[in-house]
Amino acid sequence: MAARFLLAVCTWVPCAAGAHDFWVNPDRFIVSVGSSTALSMQVGHGDARQRSPIPSRRIVRFAAWTPSGEILDLRSDGKLSPAEAGLHLLVLETDAAAQSHLSAERFNAYVQDEGLRPAAAEREKRGTSGLDAIERYRRVAKALVQAGPPGAGSQDLATTRLDLPLEIVLLHPLADRESATTLAAQVFFHGRPLAGALVKLTDLDHDAQPAALRTTDGSGRARFDRPPPGNWLLNVIWTTPLSGAEGIDFDTIFSSLSFGVPDAASGQQNPASEVQ
Repeated sequence: MAARFLLAVCTWVPCAAGAHDFWVNPDRFIVSVGSSTALSMQVGHGDARQRSPIPSRRIVRFAAWTPSGEILDLRSDGKLSPAEAGLHLLVLETDAAAQSHLSAERFNAYVQDEGLRPAAAEREKRGTSGLDAIERYRRVAKALVQAGPPGAGSQDLATTRLDLPLEIVLLHPLADRESATTLAAQVFFHGRPLAGALVKLTDLDHDAQPAALRTTDGSGRARFDRPPPGNWLLNVIWTTPLSGAEGIDFDTIFSSLSFGVPDAASGQQNPASEVQ
């Protein structure tokens, strides 16, 4: 069973620029204590969305933090079965062994679409904007799963940093009244707030295009209007120019945070994510 799960979720789309969005996708973001939700990795958006084909050898960590602090290894069975009420934090990390090789036209369009200012500035500085580019990349994906009714149990993991190389952290748990009208997040790059990064908010049930985009401020923060109840994704990309000595021009990280938004007034989740 474990082998079938990894085969289903762990392939890879060779062109990173054609499949930027990548996330941990629970069947349900809100589940009953003692129940379970199946997990998959998704990549792409709209008609191009599919289960991710990342090889299992590239997954260096796939785990869940429980409200009480226990860490569960999720690599074996591909599901989460919460034993306690509260918010659970799922994390998947890959190695940096993947590469994308893009023509100058495609790479420049990708840089513009994703707000990758360091890449644009470096290519202009080097006079290489008209050349093809090679980047190596890794993926970091987080997901928040609530066990029990929205707001039940500890919500601390919504705002917990794990010191990931590129990480999106909510400023307030979604069940808190501070989040009644605003969805606020902060982006960290190697432990420091990241300014000037483009953060995209996507409705996972209608994901052909992002619902909203924000650029992080000087403190790495981005604020959105609170989205309606449903299943949502925040994602961000950042890159570091390399010398090119190894034939690689940029080191890139793709980071995401998927979560369910409960109804702010009633505390109930979207019917599509109903507790079972």
